[in-house]
Amino acid sequence: MTLQVDTATRPRAADPATPDAVPTTTTTTPAHSGGTFAALRIHNFRLFLGGQIVSLCGTWMQTIALGWLVLSLGASGTTLGLVTAAQFLPVLLFGPYGGLLADRMNRRHLLMITQTSSGLAALGLGLLDLTGVARLWMVAVAAALIGLSNAVDNPTRQTFVQEMVGPDHLPNAITLNSVTMNAARIIGPALAGLIILVSGTAGCFLFNAASFGAVLIALHRMDVCALHARRPVHRAPGQLRAGLGYTWRTPGLRVPLIMMVVIGALSYEFQVVLPLVARETFGGTAATYSLLTAAMGAGAVVGGLAVARQRRIGVRPLSVIAGIFGGVLLLAAAAPTLPVEVAALVLVGATSVAFISTGNATVQLTADPAMRGRVMALWSVAFLGTTPFGGPIAGWVAQTFGARAGLLLAAVAALAAALYALASLRREASAAG
Repeated sequence: MTLQVDTATRPRAADPATPDAVPTTTTTTPAHSGGTFAALRIHNFRLFLGGQIVSLCGTWMQTIALGWLVLSLGASGTTLGLVTAAQFLPVLLFGPYGGLLADRMNRRHLLMITQTSSGLAALGLGLLDLTGVARLWMVAVAAALIGLSNAVDNPTRQTFVQEMVGPDHLPNAITLNSVTMNAARIIGPALAGLIILVSGTAGCFLFNAASFGAVLIALHRMDVCALHARRPVHRAPGQLRAGLGYTWRTPGLRVPLIMMVVIGALSYEFQVVLPLVARETFGGTAATYSLLTAAMGAGAVVGGLAVARQRRIGVRPLSVIAGIFGGVLLLAAAAPTLPVEVAALVLVGATSVAFISTGNATVQLTADPAMRGRVMALWSVAFLGTTPFGGPIAGWVAQTFGARAGLLLAAVAALAAALYALASLRREASAAG
């Protein structure tokens, strides 16, 4: 089995004055065989993934509860978008600094800090809800504290995967991690719907707070000697600016990141749009919202397992996947009944995980190791940090023109990103010819 990358060479970071050549050809890098679950042969990654399963179930429970709590406090679609934006604004503002910390510090130790702080923030939110004193501004502040932790956690966690598995197994590990996240998207919302019906939203927040313990136990039990050693990045002036410049000069990084900015801002606002689709379009309850979210998760699990065996990465396959993602979002926007919507969201889930996994692996394997934390921080900013802009836009569109319009906006954004990538490839081919 081979790992195929749409780039002639791995970009260099040693000479910041010389822009890298535009990648125009496809080369292959040897990779170990092992099939769909190859990365699970590695003990540390098995531990990590086990902790993630528990923690991500709690995260999805909290996502469901947060959206429903905000709506139950009398918020409109636009307000829901603003509260959602509060959770991701810190990623936009501080994400690059989080990536710099990931390059400088011991990533395993840093993850222990971020997971603990996220658990404490979830605990605080649960106690506010449980005691009945929660107000919209309190929820927004708690969401912002969670986002502040995520600004450091996201680039650290993503780059730590390669320390556990090495470059050969990285695409497979990223996809399996995405499959785990989306399996949790099935289990978490189902549990959330049940808990909300029985005891209210507070139980979801408290379960999520406890779930971070599983990750902390996994990190503590890892075999540190089996981790892939990396050269530390020492503190020096201009490191953040150097990372930004390196990313912009490298087409294999710039194009996927711009695609992710567009799609992350407008296509991945499901936690804003789907509660409104459930309530306004189909007259449903929190259980309906959980069903729609679980449908996406089911599709993502199936799609992720299919992608796990595919080792081709790069701008061209990413553009194709983005186009398909936009097409199935159009289908979801037009679905006339709830069963058709559920079926359409299964396809949305499958294509969404394919885009995320392919884009993540493309960016990580293209980036120079010394720059990887900062580059992945920019990926997190593109994916999550754009929500402060995209969340309110998606909420306003869905509130003004109907919930289906939010899905239509998502489809248009994905199709636009695909067209941009194809146009970039044509320009590169013309320049090379």
